[in-house]
Amino acid sequence: MASFIIEGGHKLHGEIVPQGAKNEALQVICATLLTPEKVTIHNIPDILDVNNLIVLLSEMGVKTDHPQPGTYTFQADDVNLDYLQTEEFFKKSGSLRGSVMLVGPLVARFGYALIPKPGGDKIGRRRLDTHFIGIQKLGAEFQYDTERRAYEVKSTGLQGAYMLLDEASVTGTANILMASVLAEGKTTIYNAACEPYLQQLTKMLIAMGAKIKGLASNLLTVEGVEQLHGCEHTILPDMIEVGSFIGMAAMTASELRIKNVSYDDLGIIPDAFRKFGITVNQENDDIIVPAQDVYTIDTFIDGSIMTIADAPWPGLTPDLLSVFLVVATQANGSVLIHQKMFESRLFFVDKLIDMGAQIILCDPHRATVIGSNRRYPLRAANMVSPDIRAGIALLIAAMSAQGTSRIHNIDQIDRGYQDIDKRLNALGARITRI
Repeated sequence: MASFIIEGGHKLHGEIVPQGAKNEALQVICATLLTPEKVTIHNIPDILDVNNLIVLLSEMGVKTDHPQPGTYTFQADDVNLDYLQTEEFFKKSGSLRGSVMLVGPLVARFGYALIPKPGGDKIGRRRLDTHFIGIQKLGAEFQYDTERRAYEVKSTGLQGAYMLLDEASVTGTANILMASVLAEGKTTIYNAACEPYLQQLTKMLIAMGAKIKGLASNLLTVEGVEQLHGCEHTILPDMIEVGSFIGMAAMTASELRIKNVSYDDLGIIPDAFRKFGITVNQENDDIIVPAQDVYTIDTFIDGSIMTIADAPWPGLTPDLLSVFLVVATQANGSVLIHQKMFESRLFFVDKLIDMGAQIILCDPHRATVIGSNRRYPLRAANMVSPDIRAGIALLIAAMSAQGTSRIHNIDQIDRGYQDIDKRLNALGARITRI
């Protein structure tokens, strides 16, 4: 198991380019199964989750090529469905939560899918009902094999349907959308997620010949087509990385330029950091965070404590709440962090409390942070990364802390952040991979 050793207290300086968006990459790579023609995708991040998905598709018989850094081609003209029955498939797909998005394309094009209960972050209950109920409404039959702990999905031909999703699930919407583009007739999806990742997937499917209306809205209307063709697609910059870098600059009182962020696709992320008193300047498509020794959290108009909560897009993404929480520890003022979606994602705060942070964990979903205004810098600590987003938050904490910290289980960080130690060391950080 790999670890990071972090010597805290070093300022960052320079510029950094965010990687391609992890969540979008997982969706659009799965979508390559919808056509036998070649699909080229640019700006694919070199991270564990994405690389594992590419290997999985390759072993399913999808022809993959890697002509240059960040660019892959996929051609699913000879998919081996027998591979789905192998122990190797069970092991690899079961360890990757993104593999659940193979169901929609496989059942739409081939009428069959088999998926083990997927893995991923241990951040609480992450049910698959939205995925499965939506695909069932299209006419697929689901059976759960208790012995193999796998879902078997069969269809003799999907039919368009009306559906109201019980939650605006990003991966659920993606899965249903990919299944519906080849279904016969009209599909109407209410309460659809509309994150930039979903918008990108929709644009790619339209470029492949799909007929979809309602881009960037919560109502998607799909007219099924008989087949899709190849296309070329470029993945957006990862907005979670952009937010993480803003948090790093604030916590280490550093000046940092984040380049080519696709600012218009960041939604309210920059304004959420501004509520913390952090200066976030836009220059063309770059973000500049100036060095700040003090940043003061806003209050509501009546003077009550600020609340930062996640919400479906265009609300604040839950993937950044861990970063906001750690940034608040050195702010001037207090804030209530309300993580509505996942009930275990805030449990990493005990590690921050060990580092000297003043945090009250109210319940599994809420934590109150009393900022120290840098009067009490965080102390170095020995920690374990429980998931991707908590892992990057702990890394930010360690970079700002006094002394040398160690973070174990950094494979969790590597799942979502490409060469993060090398890229931050180039800016002045002191991170050693063991």
